[in-house]
Amino acid sequence: MTSSPSLSGFFVGRGAKSMGLKIDELSTMDGTAQAELVRRREVTPLELVDAAIARIERVNPAINAVITPLFEEARAAAASNELPTGPFRGVPFLLKDLGAMQKGQPYYLGNRALRDLGFRSPFDTPLGARFRAAGFITLGKTNTPEFGAQTTTQPLAFGATHNPWDLDRSTSGSSGGSCAAVAAGMVPVAHANDGGGSIRLPAAWCGLVGLKPSRGRVSDPLDMRELAELVVSRTVRDTAAVLDAVHGSEPGDLFLVPLPARSYTAEVGADPGKLRIGILTRSSFAEIHTECREATVATAKLLESLGHRVEDSFPEALLDPGPGVPQFRSALHRAHGHGMTQALGAVLGRPVRRDDVEPYSWLVDLQAEQPPVAFEEYLKATGWLNQWARRIARWWSTGFDLLLTPTVCEPPTTLAEMTPPEDEPWKLVSKIQQHVFFTFPFQFHGATGDLAAAALDAGRIAGWGPASSCDGPRRPADWDRVATRAGAAVDRSSTAGTCMTPVRRRFARVNLSARAQGRG
Repeated sequence: MTSSPSLSGFFVGRGAKSMGLKIDELSTMDGTAQAELVRRREVTPLELVDAAIARIERVNPAINAVITPLFEEARAAAASNELPTGPFRGVPFLLKDLGAMQKGQPYYLGNRALRDLGFRSPFDTPLGARFRAAGFITLGKTNTPEFGAQTTTQPLAFGATHNPWDLDRSTSGSSGGSCAAVAAGMVPVAHANDGGGSIRLPAAWCGLVGLKPSRGRVSDPLDMRELAELVVSRTVRDTAAVLDAVHGSEPGDLFLVPLPARSYTAEVGADPGKLRIGILTRSSFAEIHTECREATVATAKLLESLGHRVEDSFPEALLDPGPGVPQFRSALHRAHGHGMTQALGAVLGRPVRRDDVEPYSWLVDLQAEQPPVAFEEYLKATGWLNQWARRIARWWSTGFDLLLTPTVCEPPTTLAEMTPPEDEPWKLVSKIQQHVFFTFPFQFHGATGDLAAAALDAGRIAGWGPASSCDGPRRPADWDRVATRAGAAVDRSSTAGTCMTPVRRRFARVNLSARAQGRG
């Protein structure tokens, strides 16, 4: 790792003197603790908001996590008598500039054309409304790669977000702005979402709790097969409590899952039972970095010491995609890209031009210079995708509860390494494909319960995540619960401790993916 500056001692600044708490103290408190201060009337929501704004003003110039401040709106909400009395009443919050929306706020998706248009969210999405009802106060929007399509957060429209633990390095993406803000102590919790790894990857590189909830756990008004939304945080209890506050379907949702038998918060610290766990520490493209592999093996040994059974087994489909896969994936990618082009054009009120987007987006994401996908080609591609997802899912039917893998193949790369040549933007594609190797396949499975766990210094493993439950083995499995309980068990048993343990300069991390068989 380089010797570039970090922000580990950069939190102290002005604050609300009446609180008797310094900004650096609040920066290490999770959202649950801050909400408790409000409930006990030791601080007011406005004092929490003012302290968070002071931290953002002090830290954000070096990190560039918050691209659209909404400070005056936040102060007005905090002082209002109509502030909802949810479990996070008064807690400062940031909304990723992609996905969940709150009416009237800027909404740019990392794109300069939407930025120049001054586009605003036309309505609350269900999740945006639930965040507000939970009592969160949105202080601003966080940075994201254009359209959320890269494993780094450095859009040309807003500039790069820097990893708080090493400013030369990437946060990954696409929830990189949210992860950097939480890791730097600006806010305790921030909105995030994940299709191919956009919660899990930046949570790993920034050392946070990063759970991608199962499909249908949180309402998705776009009915996208792969996207799941929640938050990133610093503690298991925060993520669990947020899931308690926002989970559940809305009328017309395409994907539904059974409701949990009890609260997610009640599952924190629950005994996961004796689990059968598979492990995968290699990929089909290259060697996994030594730090990442060693962190995974160390976690496996820790799980074994807790009485769980770890076996060298995994879904073979992950390494053997079969013939024709590049063509199938290309067809799906082109179809998705042309759909994005149409959606952006509808908002702009005209056809999308090359200068509306980044060179990478034009050629790789939007597939703007590729021919449309023929109907027969698309049907074959979706058929392959469904069968591939089934091949992966069958592994869990053989009695496994968890799959343990690295979250990503290497420690955080430098921002320079993740900057594609303007005249050859496709050179970034292979890097992104390597980064999402362990996260991308499970977007199609749906019942994920994927959580990122960070390795804190050499040999110090911490795993976090929220939980849910099911009331019996005959009921459909609650996949999130198994990943949560196992991750919390690792957290309790590691030497890293809980809450705001810094991720120093060793960025190995571990991914626990639960595809459980309904253990109670």
